[in-house]
Amino acid sequence: MTAVASAPAGTAVLAARLRQAVGAERVLTDHAQLRTYECDGLANFRVTPGVVVLAESRQHVVDTVRLCAEAGVPFVARGSGTGLSGGALPVAEGVLLVLSRLRALGPVDPDNARVVVEPGVINLWVTRDATPYDLAYAPDPSSQQVCSIGGNVAENAGGAHCLKYGFTVNHVLGAEVVLPDGSVVHLGGTAPEHPGYDLLGAFIGSEGTLGVATSLTLRLVRVPEAVQTMLVGFSSVEDAAGTVSDIIAAGILPAAIEMMDALAIEAAEAAVHCGYPAGAVAVLVIELDGPQVEVEAQFAQVEQIALARAAFETRIAQDAAERALMWKGRKSAFAAVGRISPAYFVQDGVIPRTKLPQVLAEIDRMAAEVGLRVANVFHAGDGNLHPLVLFDDAVEGQAADAEELAGAILELCISSGGSITGEHGVGFEKRHKMAVQFTPEDLDTMQLVRCAFDPEGIANPGKVFPTPRLCGERPGPRTGEHPVQAAGLGEVF
Repeated sequence: MTAVASAPAGTAVLAARLRQAVGAERVLTDHAQLRTYECDGLANFRVTPGVVVLAESRQHVVDTVRLCAEAGVPFVARGSGTGLSGGALPVAEGVLLVLSRLRALGPVDPDNARVVVEPGVINLWVTRDATPYDLAYAPDPSSQQVCSIGGNVAENAGGAHCLKYGFTVNHVLGAEVVLPDGSVVHLGGTAPEHPGYDLLGAFIGSEGTLGVATSLTLRLVRVPEAVQTMLVGFSSVEDAAGTVSDIIAAGILPAAIEMMDALAIEAAEAAVHCGYPAGAVAVLVIELDGPQVEVEAQFAQVEQIALARAAFETRIAQDAAERALMWKGRKSAFAAVGRISPAYFVQDGVIPRTKLPQVLAEIDRMAAEVGLRVANVFHAGDGNLHPLVLFDDAVEGQAADAEELAGAILELCISSGGSITGEHGVGFEKRHKMAVQFTPEDLDTMQLVRCAFDPEGIANPGKVFPTPRLCGERPGPRTGEHPVQAAGLGEVF
């Protein structure tokens, strides 16, 4: 039996009401249990929630959000907890709404190439169920074996094949959403286009600040006739990066072009023994798919482009097993870095792919300046970098140095004409960098949308925006203290 007395005073009454609404066994208030949920995949920031609700149905979500709205208590939705930007970081004395038990999937509709799922469904399960119909779900984050569709929608996740197939937003047709006041709306639908404002597009990637999805209609894609995968080894990062630009400039659109540098290769070899080319300073994993004749012709062209850039080894997967091994190294890279460093900070930014050599060189220089190492593994085709800043958290000051370096890398991305995130979201970690990328007018316009959905500011507060607009205030200079600010749900910098 969960101990009510363990809940913070501010949420004790709400916890009692939640027990009545969703069942006592689904409401956690014991401090030891609550600490299980104090962070997502970004463990640098930790907050113990006041109450955790383990929703098992749409009605549980509706009841929980409605009760939070009535009590004026903030809530944060959480899926599998694999996010890497602190997007699911709880609010102290708030409610953490866990959706991982909402796992209804299907049935697959092969005639219309779509499927309806609940938010807790694991990404890879969708393709598993669609495979018998020669269909697949295209977005494939590295964490696809454990990440949830609801989380993918919140962050607009991408993956290795987003170069050709696009991000989550390109593969969601409709969503049932519980708004922050507990009401239910339907955004999009089953048709490819809808009149009026694109509210579904606004919702996808909103990181839980506009509401909670309880059902999602996903678009499936036809499995291509042919798939060919090549692993290419280079003696320099510059040649590997130049090959990426040359392939795109030749009018070839691969399904994926992934790049790893020497440190990332070292980690992957230690973890999964993927057999990447010995002595490689950088490797590319290049995959083409489509009609057999087209793939064969383009594959020969890609190989010639790589050789012209001094590739010292090209290895072509002969079957599905070899293809899986090539991808295993890349897919395991984040976790594998733990083999070569006690701790690491995962970053996510975007740059124009033509600037890959210069930006990677500058990252190396910045890392050397503070005495740290950075392993680079990323979606090279669309310039989505994932620098992994390695550090030892047992050494005083190194964690702070790593966080500062990670922030500097984001500013480098912005100054290079890019963005502070490609697929991990802004969350808590990057919110102050939003003011570097956008003007105050840009941010105010974005927050008008948030205020329209969530006027009380209780849905995942403190995320995305550096200075949350308090929805009841008038435009212009701030005067006095807004009630939401006084309650600790918003802050002014």
